[in-house]
Amino acid sequence: MLLATTKIEDFDRFLKIFSTKGAAKRKQYGSKGATVFRDPTEDDRVWVIFDWDAEGFKNFLSDPEVPAIIQEAGHKGRPQAARLGGQYNA
Repeated sequence: MLLATTKIEDFDRFLKIFSTKGAAKRKQYGSKGATVFRDPTEDDRVWVIFDWDAEGFKNFLSDPEVPAIIQEAGHKGRPQAARLGGQYNA
């Protein structure tokens, strides 16, 4: 699992590309799915939990076709993986 965040221009535009072109490209790098959350305090930020490993995410971002997909989706910057703060049993 991987948690990532990014700022976007328009949620509907982002979701359309994220769930089509983005999903097809992520699948090439081993992503098994994603859950998208809207940030409760920043209208232009989304958080995504990926069923994906960090290596696949890194390779995805290195793909030469990804910048065009990110631009089409309306990202304001490059998606960033959240840093793990801890892991607990309950």
